[in-house]
Amino acid sequence: MSVEIKVPTVGESISEVILSQWLKQDGDYVEMDENIAELESDKATFELPAERSGTLRIIAQEGDTLEIGALVATIEEGDAPSAADSGKTTPQETSEAADSPQGETESKPTESADASSSYAAGTASPVAAKILREKGIDPASVKGTGKDGRITKEDAENAEAPKAKAAEGTKSAPKQPTAAAPKAISGSRNERREKLSSLRKTIAKRLVSVKNETAMLTTFNEVNMKPIMDLRAKYKEIFKEKHGVGLGFMSFFTKAVCTALKEWPAVNARIDGEEIVYSDFVDVSIAVSAPKGLVVPVIRNADSLSLHEIEKAVVELATKARDGKLTIEEMTGGTFTITNGGVFGSMMSTPIINAPQSAILGMHNIIERPVAENGQVVIRPMMYIAMSYDHRIIDGRESVSFVVRVKQLLEDPARLLLEV
Repeated sequence: MSVEIKVPTVGESISEVILSQWLKQDGDYVEMDENIAELESDKATFELPAERSGTLRIIAQEGDTLEIGALVATIEEGDAPSAADSGKTTPQETSEAADSPQGETESKPTESADASSSYAAGTASPVAAKILREKGIDPASVKGTGKDGRITKEDAENAEAPKAKAAEGTKSAPKQPTAAAPKAISGSRNERREKLSSLRKTIAKRLVSVKNETAMLTTFNEVNMKPIMDLRAKYKEIFKEKHGVGLGFMSFFTKAVCTALKEWPAVNARIDGEEIVYSDFVDVSIAVSAPKGLVVPVIRNADSLSLHEIEKAVVELATKARDGKLTIEEMTGGTFTITNGGVFGSMMSTPIINAPQSAILGMHNIIERPVAENGQVVIRPMMYIAMSYDHRIIDGRESVSFVVRVKQLLEDPARLLLEV
């Protein structure tokens, strides 16, 4: 009896997946609940388990696009084959091996005949023919070293034009200039092609859609990070000892964003058809660079979390993203996005909105620069921040005021605790 293995339902908005990789071979014996393949949707990669123990019979191939419910494979129920059975040779195989002539693998004399008798002898490959034309050499005068006497590119490059002998008492015709042979390019020049993954296709489609369908603008500001860096240096050991997680910059930015979003609700809203949807909660999406592309897991109700709860959520989601273990639910929704290009060394950028959200805040690297404070030039660790926003729903006053408020909270982190 065989059991059909079909593509399971993985989310309401997902109608098809790509079979990215078989983890088992056709004919392998698999145990129940053992993972046999990897499926990739436009949001995540997940594994397909075996529903029964038995012998796997593959139907769909790697790279196939499959609809939900499509047949992927069948499993023929039965006992696992013993090790002794796997090494046996069938009588038919033994008979065929015995009947095969002993000299079948030896080359035949006719195959080693002179290559000059072949139709390919003296024939130049397209590349070789071009080189010979440029040199003004007759292919018939070149001895080919390729298969069956074919003239190869190397033969053409090594060939020299015969020196013309002028007849005595006569003048030779003026020599026509010939084009110089192209100089060979040294070094490896290999190329390879890879099929776009479903995730990469979706990323490309959404980013282009945002650029074309929103009135996107970006406002910039700079933040003096010294107060936060001093606070971290003072309390990071105590913080880690008490909460079991490091105190990073992301928790401060998340808290500052949540406070500012409460004061400027339009930045936390989105357009749905002909309506504006305002959220009285803050689900912060954190952009994470995963091996298969950019993913944006969500910290739910971030406005109600403490610093250590935010840090734990960031670590957990980032680890799952890099391991490819994020679920659809963990990447669905979000009302505002924070992206940190500073970890890669970015000093300034204009992040693209994560639709259907209306705004995204970009963090950048921290550089010590001279700044003016109280009429004095001092060196401070400075960070540029950039917020891209949809001008259809967020006006300039709201966008600039939001960024200024975030700057204010970050430069005086005590405000985050006192909520002032």
